[in-house]
Amino acid sequence: MTQAEGGGGALAGIRVVEMGQLIAGPFCGQLLGDMGAEIVKLEPPGTGDQMRHWGQGDKPSWWRVIARNKYSVAADLREEEGQQLARDLIAKADILVENFRPGTLEKWNLDPAGLRRDNPGLIVVRVSGYGQTGPYSARAGFGGIGEAMGGWRGIVGYADRPPARMGVSIGDTLAATYGCMGALAALHHRSKTGQGQIVDSALYEAVLQVMESTVSDYSASGTKRQRTGSTLPGIAPSNVYPCKDGEFLIGANQDGVFARLAAAMGRPDLASDERYATHRARGARQAELDAIIGKWTRTLTIAELETRMIAAGVPAGRVFDAEDMFADPHFAARDALVTVPDAEWGEIRMQGVFPKLSATPGSIRRPAPLGVGQDTDDVLKRWLGRER
Repeated sequence: MTQAEGGGGALAGIRVVEMGQLIAGPFCGQLLGDMGAEIVKLEPPGTGDQMRHWGQGDKPSWWRVIARNKYSVAADLREEEGQQLARDLIAKADILVENFRPGTLEKWNLDPAGLRRDNPGLIVVRVSGYGQTGPYSARAGFGGIGEAMGGWRGIVGYADRPPARMGVSIGDTLAATYGCMGALAALHHRSKTGQGQIVDSALYEAVLQVMESTVSDYSASGTKRQRTGSTLPGIAPSNVYPCKDGEFLIGANQDGVFARLAAAMGRPDLASDERYATHRARGARQAELDAIIGKWTRTLTIAELETRMIAAGVPAGRVFDAEDMFADPHFAARDALVTVPDAEWGEIRMQGVFPKLSATPGSIRRPAPLGVGQDTDDVLKRWLGRER
């Protein structure tokens, strides 16, 4: 599917000024833009956002994703002229998104309290490493630091090795997602009261929110979750298993599902064996059971194993990379990947808009701005009714 300019979305008519940089602030802006909001991104003249140069391979492409649906306006926020331009645009905005270190906006004469006096309905999303308050608030904080403090890094990897990273900047994107969630809640509040508010999203707290029962388990019993590689202790079988031509993930830890797996393996006896018949019994013999399953999966190709798991009704699936996603019919059927026009490369494929709304679906209405400040004249005319 190709997505280009056109369409609306649930947030059509909402104006957002994004003063973020790198990942957290811009990803929050991306989410709001995908849902229909008009995003004006303020960038330093000349250099622009560093995200323009981030990504892997010969053609770093992250900017194309994170800056879609955005207009680029050049503004030097360290100078009075740029600060005044920012104030003028924010006065016309519904939402301001920023992810600078706390105190930076105030230093630039852009104190959110003052901005909200001029625009009482303004919602200010502030994403930072440690939040706007507390003894650590003034510290610099990147996503990985938030992941470490929030508990994520400590449980990723294997017990005999140092903590590993997930492979993507999950701390940044979680904080951005919670910032977006807060903005939507604040819009609902504003619809009833006319008043905006400040949304304070800290990287470490965003990570903390998805840490399941890590804190409560320690509170209740002193239990500390440890690094356990590809397994979750006590949950078996649920792992990635070797095949003739790669790896395949099987999740059959429920009693009934395990019985179906055992039948598909030609080993129905496993489901009635007291060593594996119950959830707790399987959890206690996790490595032993994984070895039995792995010995069987090694005799099959991924395609053969997938066919058997689907027929047996066992939750299972391939371990995808981007090439697999491009070829998969389910990704295509749900427009999980879309093709976006690109002035430099002709077109580029990227993840589509998510979540999917039935009545007011989001869209990619315009590609990322390639030139720093390329939309300055257009935005000033439409938002402020003036020339540069």
